Amino acid sequence: MARALTSLADVPNLGFDCLIDARSPSEYAEDHLPGAINLPVLDDDERARVGTIYKQQSPFLARKIGAALVARNVAGHLEGPLADMGGGWRPLVYCWRGGQRSQSFATILAQVGWRAEAIEGGYKTWRRLVVEALEAPPPAPIRIIDGNTGSAKTALLGALAERGAQVIDLEGLANHRGSLFGHMPGGQPSQKAFEGRLATALAALDPERPVYVEAESSRIGNLSLPKGIWAAMVAAPRLRIAAPREARAAYLATAYGDLTDDPARLAAVVESLRPLQPSERIDEWLGLAAEGRFTALADALMEHHYDPRYNRHRARFDGQVSEVLETQSLTPDDIAVLAGRILGR
Repeated sequence: MARALTSLADVPNLGFDCLIDARSPSEYAEDHLPGAINLPVLDDDERARVGTIYKQQSPFLARKIGAALVARNVAGHLEGPLADMGGGWRPLVYCWRGGQRSQSFATILAQVGWRAEAIEGGYKTWRRLVVEALEAPPPAPIRIIDGNTGSAKTALLGALAERGAQVIDLEGLANHRGSLFGHMPGGQPSQKAFEGRLATALAALDPERPVYVEAESSRIGNLSLPKGIWAAMVAAPRLRIAAPREARAAYLATAYGDLTDDPARLAAVVESLRPLQPSERIDEWLGLAAEGRFTALADALMEHHYDPRYNRHRARFDGQVSEVLETQSLTPDDIAVLAGRILGR
C-alpha cells in the first residue's frame, strides 16, 4: 500500500514509528525527509552497477541482479538495525520515486508481519511540495530584526522564541553565521536540504501571527535564499537594533569563541580579507589575533570592514524601519529586555 503526501505537514502526523529512506547513502546525504533514517537497499556502487546493466545490457538482467542485491541488503538490515523491533512496529519507507526500491523493502517488511507502507511518489513528491511551498508567499507576515554586525540578532531571535514568538533562524537552518567568519562545525547542508528545512519551518507557522527573521543577504555562506522568501524579506518592515561598537565587539568576542579557539583558522579568515584592505591593516589584525586581543580585533573589523559596508546598504531599507531599539550593552539580560520590548510593542 502506498501512502500519499499532500502537504509538508503530513509526515509527522502519519502515525508511523519510523521513516526509512531506502535510497543510496549519497542520495540520503544530499537531502532527505525530516527524521528519516537511511537503510539503503542498494549502496552507491550497487545502484550505479544496476543502472549500467539496465542501459547497456538488459532491463531483465538488471532487475534480476538488483533483486538479489536488495534481498541481501534488506537481510542485513533485518539482522542489524531492525533486529529488536517488536511485532507492532510500523515503518514508512520511501525511495526516489516510490518505485521498486521502497516497494521491495516495504513488501519484505510486511511479510515479516510489520504494518509497512511506502510513500507514493517517494522523495520526488516531497521535493515537489518543498518547491511549491517556497514559490508561494510566506504564510505569516515577516518582521526583520536588523542591525550592524555584532548586534546579537541571532541571540535576540532565540530570546523571542523563548517568549513564545514565531521565529525562523535562517542561519541555524543554514548552519552558518552569515559572514566570512561564519563557518560552523559540521559544515553547511546541501541547497536542497536547506530548502527542505526552510519549507518545513514555513509550513509550521501560524498565519495569524508575525514571524521574526534576521536580516540577511540573499546568500548565507554557500547557500542561496529562495527567491520567494528573499523578496518577502526585502519588502518586510524592520526593527533595527542600535548598539555602540564597543558593545558589539565585546559580544562578538564571546559569540565567536569557537573561532578564537582556533588560531590557524582565524588567521586564515583574516588573510582572506587582504584583497579588500591595506596590507598594513591586515598585518595589524593578524597581530591582534596572535596576541589574543579578540575584542580589539572585532572592533577594528567592524570599524574598517563591516560597518562601512552595512552603512552603504542600509539606506535601501531606511524607509522600512518601523522602530530603532537602542541598547548600550548586549549581555544576556540586555537581550532579554530587547525581546520584551519587541513583543510589548
